[in-house]
Amino acid sequence: MVNPLGWVVLVLGVLAGAVATVAHWRELAVIAAACGLLLVVALPFLVGRTRVRVDLTPEPERVLAGESVAVGVDVTNLAGRRLLPTVLELPVGEARHRYGIPMLAPVGNPGAEHEESFTIRTERRGVIAVGPATTRRGDPLSIFSRDVTWTGVREVLVRPPMVPLETLGAGLLRDLEGVTTEAVSPSDLAFHALREYVPGDDLRHVHWRSSAKASSRGTGDTQLLVRQYLDTRRSHALIVVDDAAASWADGDDFETAMSVAASIAVRAVLDGFETSFVCGAHAASGQGESGGNRSLDAICRAELRPAADDTGLVAAARRAARVAPDTSLLFLVSGSGTGYDQFQRAAASYAPEVRRYAIRVDRTGTSRVIEAAGLPVLSLATKDDLPGLLRWSVR
Repeated sequence: MVNPLGWVVLVLGVLAGAVATVAHWRELAVIAAACGLLLVVALPFLVGRTRVRVDLTPEPERVLAGESVAVGVDVTNLAGRRLLPTVLELPVGEARHRYGIPMLAPVGNPGAEHEESFTIRTERRGVIAVGPATTRRGDPLSIFSRDVTWTGVREVLVRPPMVPLETLGAGLLRDLEGVTTEAVSPSDLAFHALREYVPGDDLRHVHWRSSAKASSRGTGDTQLLVRQYLDTRRSHALIVVDDAAASWADGDDFETAMSVAASIAVRAVLDGFETSFVCGAHAASGQGESGGNRSLDAICRAELRPAADDTGLVAAARRAARVAPDTSLLFLVSGSGTGYDQFQRAAASYAPEVRRYAIRVDRTGTSRVIEAAGLPVLSLATKDDLPGLLRWSVR
């Protein structure tokens, strides 16, 4: 590529040569010749291939906001000849790091490697892109340069600050297979009671011993008793965050919501829940620690979007109902611009047996809990009030 100085030299040489030809001005002819000589002398510095291996190692790749990330850059010469001094350029977020790589020995010899390291200081939630690493060869005056990209982009995921929460039991009792609900089922895993047989019942669920006892105590008529079960539902915590910019007073309220979502996700993983998170186009679901990490990664990537048909709490809740149809515990999170009617419309996308909670982030208000048409609404002024409000609500 031609650098800015190279364009200046090229344009100056062409103009000086043109004027010198027309006006027969010897001094301008000398300037034109000098510019041409500079361009010719700079070209040999681009000859030859650069063969190196560049390794980027950010450690760790997932951190909490406020923590630091150490990034190592290892450059190894893969050519059978010495590598002339070059410049390594590495974008980090919106900044660019430049390092001077000294002359490296041929591959397999001492001095064929060069290491650099630096620290990334994180301030808030988000994704920091590290790379791609690029080497730049050129002449000493930087008239021409030759850039070669050696790595892809590595991402550092910065999670929001979180608060510890108590268990999210929400009144559900766990067994080995799932969580029992109050809905009675003719076929499941949690045995509930016996009832009389009615035509159409599956004979596999007849309790023959009890049926024999009931028949022997009766009038002689055969009386069949069948097992009755309680529906089981695996514990599944779903967190839905409003992605419409109009729903939030400012970006700080949205960041508080991300802290709330991350805190609930971590608590759900500790409780053994399957965890899902939905915010606009970003969604994640899974069980155990891997599922929790996927949800936290999606929280790092979530962002506000302008108002549209596919943004807002109601649209996100409907999308989340498809992502996690077996939800047992639902958290709807939005800002001060969201009315109670929108929380109700969002909650209506789920079955009545799903335990539902609405969290309304408003830093200018006071933290309190109210109930609107059977839906607990937690007004949250600061993330530190979340444990107390949930402790009161989930009991």
